[in-house]
Amino acid sequence: MSRVVVIGGGIAGLATAALLARDGHSVDLVEKNAELGGRAGSWERDGFRFDTGPSWYLMPEVFDHFFRLLGTTAEAELDLTLLDPGYRVFVEDGSAPLDISADLEKNVTTFEGVEAGAGERLRAYLTSARTTYDLAKDRFLYSTFQSLRPLVQADVLRRAGTLVSLLARPLDRYVARSFTHPTLRQVLGYPAVFLGSSPDRAPSMYHLMSHLDLADGVLYPMGGFTTIIAAIERLAQAGGVRIHTDSAVTEIRTGPVGRRPGGRPGRRPRAAVRGVVVRAGDGTQRVLDADVVVSAADLHHTETTLLPEALQTYPQRWWDQRDPGPGAVLIELGVQGSLPELVHHSLLFASDWQANFDAIFGDSPHVPEPASIYVCKPSQTDPSVAPAGTENLFVLVPVPADPTIGRGGLDGAGDPTVEKAADAAIAQIASWAGIPDLAERILVRRTVGPGDFVADVNAWSGGALGPAHTWRQSAFLRGRNASSRVDGLLYAGASTIPGIGLPMCLISAELVVKRLRSDTTTTPMAEPL
Repeated sequence: MSRVVVIGGGIAGLATAALLARDGHSVDLVEKNAELGGRAGSWERDGFRFDTGPSWYLMPEVFDHFFRLLGTTAEAELDLTLLDPGYRVFVEDGSAPLDISADLEKNVTTFEGVEAGAGERLRAYLTSARTTYDLAKDRFLYSTFQSLRPLVQADVLRRAGTLVSLLARPLDRYVARSFTHPTLRQVLGYPAVFLGSSPDRAPSMYHLMSHLDLADGVLYPMGGFTTIIAAIERLAQAGGVRIHTDSAVTEIRTGPVGRRPGGRPGRRPRAAVRGVVVRAGDGTQRVLDADVVVSAADLHHTETTLLPEALQTYPQRWWDQRDPGPGAVLIELGVQGSLPELVHHSLLFASDWQANFDAIFGDSPHVPEPASIYVCKPSQTDPSVAPAGTENLFVLVPVPADPTIGRGGLDGAGDPTVEKAADAAIAQIASWAGIPDLAERILVRRTVGPGDFVADVNAWSGGALGPAHTWRQSAFLRGRNASSRVDGLLYAGASTIPGIGLPMCLISAELVVKRLRSDTTTTPMAEPL
């Protein structure tokens, strides 16, 4: 068994540390910030508590499997509740809002009420989504791609033609084959945004995501998403993980090549890990020796900052040809009084979606106006996140991944472009949802911009989610989870396989264990670990 250092205390780093300790390794986890959680953080003021990142609990079977690997269950660790409606959709033209239910049959009826024949077409669409999701879960999501031979299975070969088609055709064109009404197309195309992409750039393979919200439903952990972080931290420490906060890794130490587990095949490494150099909050430095280093920090930061160029598997020239996904302006609002016009999750879709995405991903990037924005009102479900008689709002405005847009601040004190985007979003919610006095009722206001993502989590280009899931950045074409230049250096998190989102980060932690075990299977590991 190895001495392991895990870099980064977000969900991927914590999950990796917990699994490796369970597997018998000696594990130290180092986190540069004072608090754990990374993007899945928390902020409090005047009785309001805000989740500062992920807010959709999807793919519950992935969470269940992860906790069972550690000898417990999601039911034992979390207090989950089903949201109904799962979310509400507002559109720019002022049409009546559309509610997406936790019940498939209600959603079939809703689609039929918007467009004749769309109900049964939705049923067929979601059948395909479920089939594709099951195949992805069984053959791709839990694969390290260390060997492609396990992918050559009968179920994959039978669907080879379909899979090629789903990879070659963008999601928006796939949706347009079955649905005409623009709002229905937006509902089915929006999952691309969860993946850091857009419907015209994400492969139609990702129509599988619609199975998650339209058929399975959306859950919420009472107490907020910080309870997930707390649960995994608790399990990691119970397993013996030593957690060091206020500890920034400044260098991955290497030495002559030796035998190290988990290396990538077909490549001759130039060095082997020896540990990391850590700078504490008081400026003092120390060395943590290790046989294996797992970086759950941003992969761009790990490769281009913590390693010399000669040892970089993914040098800057590689990133110059890649897509960082969107940035975001986040707005956390404490609001006086109730807001019945909004539900737990609300989506506001601009009419000209293409112009929206061109503003974010096109040749002349700028903050879109009006933007297609996301609003979370967890106080509808969870009284612990806001004082009585008030509401908690978390607003996400997708913007280009560009740190020069600036940083946020308290009470309008952030950089001008960030605060302008926040003002526009508040006015948009007020107008589209029919809350004309929203701005006057704000008690607490905090903004976060792309510059904050760089400062807080070392995000490449200020990206809010991670590298976009385009066809060139999906599955085995995404950054792998092991260095080809440094033996014993592995990766976890949203910027490596399998990708963006809390469930994907939990899977990435499991893939580290599989890599160290030289496990090339494509299915989840046996429970418990």
